Amino acid sequence: MPKRNTQQRRHNIIADLNLHGEVSVESLAKHFDTSEVTIRKDLAALENSGLLLRRYGGAVALPSEITELKGETLSEQKRKIAKRASTLIRDHNRIIIDSGQTTAALVSELGNKNGLVVMTNALSIANEIHALESEPTLLMTGGTWDSNSEAFQGQVAEQVLRSYDFDQLFIGADGIDINRGTTTFNELIGLSRVMAEVAREVIVLVESEKITKKIPNLELSWEQIHTLITDDGLSSEMQDALTKQGVKLIIA
Repeated sequence: MPKRNTQQRRHNIIADLNLHGEVSVESLAKHFDTSEVTIRKDLAALENSGLLLRRYGGAVALPSEITELKGETLSEQKRKIAKRASTLIRDHNRIIIDSGQTTAALVSELGNKNGLVVMTNALSIANEIHALESEPTLLMTGGTWDSNSEAFQGQVAEQVLRSYDFDQLFIGADGIDINRGTTTFNELIGLSRVMAEVAREVIVLVESEKITKKIPNLELSWEQIHTLITDDGLSSEMQDALTKQGVKLIIA
């Protein structure tokens, strides 16, 4: 029941936002008779899903040009990146698919792979894997549920991961720092680093628009990353800058 209430509240927040163009944390907390902390978590989760933009004290609706791009261009970018990533997976590989929209797009490309073992920390990805006709062996990290990332995190998840070894990790990023590596809004970065430790190859899936996006939290350094797959929106100068970091760059 609490999860359904959360989903309904967030649906109503978006409806209110689309009607008025902006909302405040204070007014939403009063309207839903809940705490401002809960509303801030709602707004953070909705922003991570690309449904609004947070502002001090509340949130505003996405500009129409951004929503048009999301509906037409970004989904196509994710699909192409995921399709290209799937060509790196061999039958019987043991892989990790981290939570995220681009990584989730990879699942639909696994239908023709045989004998896969797939670990994930996301329930939504696990459900999609379970529905595949090829029936990969599915492993879940377990752990502490994080409502912002919609995935399991924490020490239990890390311990489970360390009891296995994997051929490949497929992981996304909120941003790319050319000098440092992948960056994220999420402060829970421990699990991502353990995922990288237990995989022989770390493959980052990220849209070109996120490259050079300024985000404070370093997730994986370039030393931990083997391959980066992105779309064709990068300039030749940016491509050169990435390859100089020692990663294999693939343009989907």
